[in-house]
Amino acid sequence: MKRSIYFVSESTGITAKKVGQSLLSQFDGLEFDSHYVPFLDTPDKALALAQRLGEERLERGVRPIVFATLVDKLLRQILKQCACLYIELFDAFIDPLSAELGIQPTGRTGVTHGQRDQGRYDARIDAIHFAMANDDGIRLDKFDEADVILIGVSRSGKTPTCLYLAMNFGLRAANYPLTTDDFDRDDIPFQLLPFRHKIVGLTIDPVRLHRVREERRPGSTYSSLEQCQREVAAAMRIMARLNVSVLDSTSRSIEELASHIVEVPVGGAG
Repeated sequence: MKRSIYFVSESTGITAKKVGQSLLSQFDGLEFDSHYVPFLDTPDKALALAQRLGEERLERGVRPIVFATLVDKLLRQILKQCACLYIELFDAFIDPLSAELGIQPTGRTGVTHGQRDQGRYDARIDAIHFAMANDDGIRLDKFDEADVILIGVSRSGKTPTCLYLAMNFGLRAANYPLTTDDFDRDDIPFQLLPFRHKIVGLTIDPVRLHRVREERRPGSTYSSLEQCQREVAAAMRIMARLNVSVLDSTSRSIEELASHIVEVPVGGAG
Protein backbone atom coordinates (compact mmCIF):
# COMPACT_ATOMS: atom_id res chain seq x y z
CA MET A 1 0.00 0.00 0.00
CA LYS A 2 1.22 3.47 -0.84
CA ARG A 3 1.63 5.81 2.11
CA SER A 4 0.22 9.28 1.61
CA ILE A 5 2.71 12.10 2.10
CA TYR A 6 1.75 15.76 2.41
CA PHE A 7 4.20 18.64 2.05
CA VAL A 8 2.56 21.61 3.76
CA SER A 9 3.62 25.24 4.14
CA GLU A 10 2.29 28.75 4.67
CA SER A 11 4.50 29.78 1.74
CA THR A 12 5.80 28.00 -1.37
CA GLY A 13 6.48 24.67 0.36
CA ILE A 14 9.83 24.24 -1.38
CA THR A 15 11.68 23.61 1.88
CA ALA A 16 9.10 21.14 3.20
CA LYS A 17 9.15 19.23 -0.07
CA LYS A 18 12.94 19.08 -0.44
CA VAL A 19 13.66 18.09 3.15
CA GLY A 20 10.74 15.65 3.28
CA GLN A 21 11.79 13.93 0.07
CA SER A 22 15.38 13.69 1.31
CA LEU A 23 14.21 11.98 4.49
CA LEU A 24 11.93 9.57 2.60
CA SER A 25 14.75 8.61 0.24
CA GLN A 26 16.32 6.72 3.16
CA PHE A 27 13.50 4.16 3.15
CA ASP A 28 13.75 1.64 0.33
CA GLY A 29 10.96 -0.62 -0.85
CA LEU A 30 8.10 1.75 -0.06
CA GLU A 31 5.81 3.65 -2.40
CA PHE A 32 4.54 7.10 -1.57
CA ASP A 33 1.56 9.04 -2.84
CA SER A 34 2.72 12.66 -2.59
CA HIS A 35 0.54 15.75 -2.16
CA TYR A 36 1.83 19.32 -2.34
CA VAL A 37 -0.07 21.87 -0.21
CA PRO A 38 1.52 25.34 -0.40
CA PHE A 39 0.06 28.60 0.94
CA LEU A 40 -1.88 27.01 3.77
CA ASP A 41 -2.15 30.30 5.65
CA THR A 42 -5.59 30.41 7.33
CA PRO A 43 -7.36 28.31 9.98
CA ASP A 44 -10.08 27.47 7.45
CA LYS A 45 -7.53 25.98 5.08
CA ALA A 46 -5.94 24.03 7.92
CA LEU A 47 -9.31 22.68 9.08
CA ALA A 48 -10.17 21.60 5.53
CA LEU A 49 -6.86 19.76 5.25
CA ALA A 50 -7.36 18.18 8.68
CA GLN A 51 -10.72 16.82 7.54
CA ARG A 52 -9.15 15.46 4.37
CA LEU A 53 -6.41 13.76 6.38
CA GLY A 54 -8.97 12.23 8.74
CA GLU A 55 -11.03 10.84 5.87
CA GLU A 56 -7.93 9.34 4.31
CA ARG A 57 -6.96 7.72 7.61
CA LEU A 58 -10.36 6.00 7.79
CA GLU A 59 -10.26 4.97 4.13
CA ARG A 60 -6.73 3.54 4.06
CA GLY A 61 -6.32 2.39 7.63
CA VAL A 62 -2.95 4.12 8.08
CA ARG A 63 -2.08 7.68 8.99
CA PRO A 64 -1.00 10.15 6.31
CA ILE A 65 2.43 11.66 6.95
CA VAL A 66 2.73 15.44 6.95
CA PHE A 67 6.02 17.30 6.50
CA ALA A 68 5.36 20.93 7.37
CA THR A 69 7.07 24.29 7.69
CA LEU A 70 4.39 26.21 9.57
CA VAL A 71 5.28 29.18 11.75
CA ASP A 72 1.73 29.97 12.91
CA LYS A 73 1.07 28.02 16.13
CA LEU A 74 -2.68 27.76 15.53
CA LEU A 75 -2.19 26.16 12.11
CA ARG A 76 0.30 23.73 13.61
CA GLN A 77 -2.09 22.80 16.41
CA ILE A 78 -4.96 22.09 14.05
CA LEU A 79 -2.90 19.62 12.05
CA LYS A 80 -1.18 18.08 15.06
CA GLN A 81 -4.56 17.12 16.51
CA CYS A 82 -5.84 15.37 13.39
CA ALA A 83 -5.27 11.79 12.25
CA CYS A 84 -1.78 12.15 10.79
CA LEU A 85 1.88 11.87 11.67
CA TYR A 86 2.78 15.56 11.82
CA ILE A 87 6.48 16.38 11.39
CA GLU A 88 7.25 20.06 11.88
CA LEU A 89 10.61 20.59 10.19
CA PHE A 90 11.29 23.91 11.93
CA ASP A 91 11.03 22.43 15.44
CA ALA A 92 14.36 20.64 15.33
CA PHE A 93 16.28 23.79 14.52
CA ILE A 94 14.54 26.96 15.69
CA ASP A 95 14.89 26.49 19.48
CA PRO A 96 18.60 25.48 19.45
CA LEU A 97 19.37 28.36 17.07
CA SER A 98 17.44 30.82 19.22
CA ALA A 99 19.32 29.70 22.32
CA GLU A 100 22.69 29.93 20.59
CA LEU A 101 22.04 33.33 19.00
CA GLY A 102 20.39 34.79 22.06
CA ILE A 103 17.38 36.22 20.23
CA GLN A 104 13.85 35.05 19.53
CA PRO A 105 12.78 34.10 15.98
CA THR A 106 10.66 36.66 14.13
CA GLY A 107 7.87 34.26 13.25
CA ARG A 108 7.65 35.73 9.76
CA THR A 109 6.55 33.40 6.97
CA GLY A 110 7.51 33.17 3.34
CA VAL A 111 10.92 34.83 3.56
CA THR A 112 13.13 31.86 2.63
CA HIS A 113 12.27 31.91 -1.06
CA GLY A 114 10.90 35.41 -1.30
CA GLN A 115 12.28 38.69 -2.52
CA ARG A 116 13.98 39.94 0.63
CA ASP A 117 17.08 40.73 -1.40
CA GLN A 118 15.75 42.30 -4.58
CA GLY A 119 19.23 42.44 -6.14
CA ARG A 120 19.80 38.71 -5.76
CA TYR A 121 16.30 37.96 -7.04
CA ASP A 122 16.84 40.11 -10.14
CA ALA A 123 20.21 38.46 -10.75
CA ARG A 124 18.62 35.03 -10.63
CA ILE A 125 15.93 36.00 -13.14
CA ASP A 126 18.62 37.45 -15.40
CA ALA A 127 20.59 34.20 -15.14
CA ILE A 128 17.54 32.18 -16.18
CA HIS A 129 17.02 34.39 -19.23
CA PHE A 130 20.71 34.04 -20.09
CA ALA A 131 20.57 30.23 -19.86
CA MET A 132 17.55 30.10 -22.16
CA ALA A 133 19.05 32.54 -24.67
CA ASN A 134 22.36 30.67 -24.76
CA ASP A 135 21.07 27.11 -24.85
CA ASP A 136 22.38 24.42 -27.19
CA GLY A 137 24.86 26.68 -28.97
CA ILE A 138 22.17 29.10 -30.19
CA ARG A 139 24.64 31.98 -29.87
CA LEU A 140 28.42 31.89 -30.08
CA ASP A 141 29.02 35.53 -29.19
CA LYS A 142 27.99 35.62 -25.53
CA PHE A 143 30.46 33.22 -23.95
CA ASP A 144 32.33 36.15 -22.43
CA GLU A 145 29.27 36.88 -20.28
CA ALA A 146 28.93 33.31 -19.01
CA ASP A 147 30.00 32.16 -15.55
CA VAL A 148 30.22 28.57 -16.76
CA ILE A 149 30.00 26.83 -20.14
CA LEU A 150 28.89 23.21 -20.39
CA ILE A 151 29.92 21.10 -23.37
CA GLY A 152 29.00 17.52 -24.25
CA VAL A 153 27.17 15.36 -26.74
CA SER A 154 23.49 15.87 -27.42
CA ARG A 155 21.22 14.61 -24.58
CA SER A 156 23.96 14.44 -21.96
CA GLY A 157 22.13 16.77 -19.55
CA LYS A 158 23.52 20.18 -20.46
CA THR A 159 20.27 22.16 -20.73
CA PRO A 160 18.58 21.10 -17.48
CA THR A 161 21.84 21.53 -15.58
CA CYS A 162 22.26 25.07 -16.94
CA LEU A 163 18.71 25.98 -15.94
CA TYR A 164 19.18 24.51 -12.47
CA LEU A 165 22.41 26.50 -12.02
CA ALA A 166 20.55 29.65 -13.02
CA MET A 167 17.46 29.08 -10.89
CA ASN A 168 19.18 27.90 -7.73
CA PHE A 169 22.60 29.56 -7.81
CA GLY A 170 22.08 32.59 -10.04
CA LEU A 171 24.89 31.49 -12.39
CA ARG A 172 24.89 32.58 -16.01
CA ALA A 173 25.32 29.19 -17.64
CA ALA A 174 25.69 28.61 -21.39
CA ASN A 175 26.04 25.28 -23.14
CA TYR A 176 27.36 24.01 -26.43
CA PRO A 177 26.54 20.60 -27.98
CA LEU A 178 29.47 18.81 -29.57
CA THR A 179 28.45 17.73 -33.07
CA THR A 180 29.82 15.87 -36.08
CA ASP A 181 31.55 19.04 -37.31
CA ASP A 182 33.42 19.31 -34.01
CA PHE A 183 34.35 15.62 -34.08
CA ASP A 184 35.64 15.90 -37.66
CA ARG A 185 37.67 18.95 -36.62
CA ASP A 186 38.57 17.28 -33.33
CA ASP A 187 38.15 20.58 -31.55
CA ILE A 188 35.63 23.06 -30.19
CA PRO A 189 34.65 26.19 -32.19
CA PHE A 190 37.22 28.98 -32.13
CA GLN A 191 34.67 31.23 -30.39
CA LEU A 192 34.90 28.96 -27.34
CA LEU A 193 38.69 28.73 -27.13
CA PRO A 194 39.29 32.04 -25.28
CA PHE A 195 36.91 30.86 -22.54
CA ARG A 196 38.31 27.40 -21.99
CA HIS A 197 38.79 28.25 -18.31
CA LYS A 198 34.99 28.42 -17.95
CA ILE A 199 34.26 25.05 -19.56
CA VAL A 200 32.98 21.95 -17.78
CA GLY A 201 32.42 18.82 -19.83
CA LEU A 202 29.53 16.41 -19.37
CA THR A 203 29.87 12.80 -20.42
CA ILE A 204 27.44 9.89 -20.29
CA ASP A 205 27.54 6.13 -20.68
CA PRO A 206 26.84 5.28 -24.36
CA VAL A 207 24.24 2.65 -23.45
CA ARG A 208 22.34 5.15 -21.33
CA LEU A 209 22.66 7.76 -24.09
CA HIS A 210 21.30 5.25 -26.59
CA ARG A 211 18.21 4.68 -24.44
CA VAL A 212 17.62 8.41 -23.97
CA ARG A 213 17.93 9.14 -27.68
CA GLU A 214 15.73 6.18 -28.62
CA GLU A 215 12.89 7.84 -26.72
CA ARG A 216 13.29 10.94 -28.86
CA ARG A 217 14.16 9.46 -32.27
CA PRO A 218 13.56 5.69 -32.23
CA GLY A 219 15.40 3.66 -34.84
CA SER A 220 17.47 6.59 -36.14
CA THR A 221 21.20 6.72 -36.78
CA TYR A 222 21.31 9.51 -34.19
CA SER A 223 20.09 7.13 -31.49
CA SER A 224 21.99 3.98 -32.51
CA LEU A 225 24.36 2.51 -29.94
CA GLU A 226 27.26 2.65 -32.41
CA GLN A 227 26.71 6.37 -33.01
CA CYS A 228 26.47 7.03 -29.30
CA GLN A 229 29.69 5.15 -28.65
CA ARG A 230 31.54 7.10 -31.36
CA GLU A 231 30.29 10.47 -30.16
CA VAL A 232 31.07 9.87 -26.49
CA ALA A 233 34.59 8.66 -27.31
CA ALA A 234 35.24 11.63 -29.61
CA ALA A 235 33.88 14.08 -27.04
CA MET A 236 36.12 12.63 -24.35
CA ARG A 237 39.18 13.05 -26.58
CA ILE A 238 38.34 16.72 -27.09
CA MET A 239 37.76 17.31 -23.37
CA ALA A 240 40.98 15.53 -22.42
CA ARG A 241 43.00 17.69 -24.78
CA LEU A 242 41.33 20.84 -23.44
CA ASN A 243 42.15 19.62 -19.90
CA VAL A 244 38.72 20.62 -18.57
CA SER A 245 36.82 19.11 -15.66
CA VAL A 246 34.48 16.33 -16.79
CA LEU A 247 31.41 15.11 -14.91
CA ASP A 248 29.58 11.88 -15.68
CA SER A 249 25.82 12.46 -15.90
CA THR A 250 24.95 8.77 -16.28
CA SER A 251 23.84 8.23 -12.70
CA ARG A 252 24.09 11.73 -11.26
CA SER A 253 21.00 13.86 -10.78
CA ILE A 254 20.81 17.40 -12.11
CA GLU A 255 21.09 18.61 -8.51
CA GLU A 256 24.30 16.63 -7.98
CA LEU A 257 25.85 17.88 -11.21
CA ALA A 258 25.01 21.50 -10.41
CA SER A 259 26.29 21.25 -6.84
CA HIS A 260 29.58 19.77 -8.03
CA ILE A 261 30.00 22.52 -10.63
CA VAL A 262 29.43 25.16 -7.96
CA GLU A 263 31.77 23.55 -5.43
CA VAL A 264 34.67 22.70 -7.76
CA PRO A 265 36.24 25.61 -9.69
CA VAL A 266 36.15 25.22 -13.45
CA GLY A 267 39.18 25.59 -15.63
CA GLY A 268 41.01 22.28 -15.48
CA ALA A 269 40.69 18.63 -14.71
CA GLY A 270 43.00 18.97 -11.71
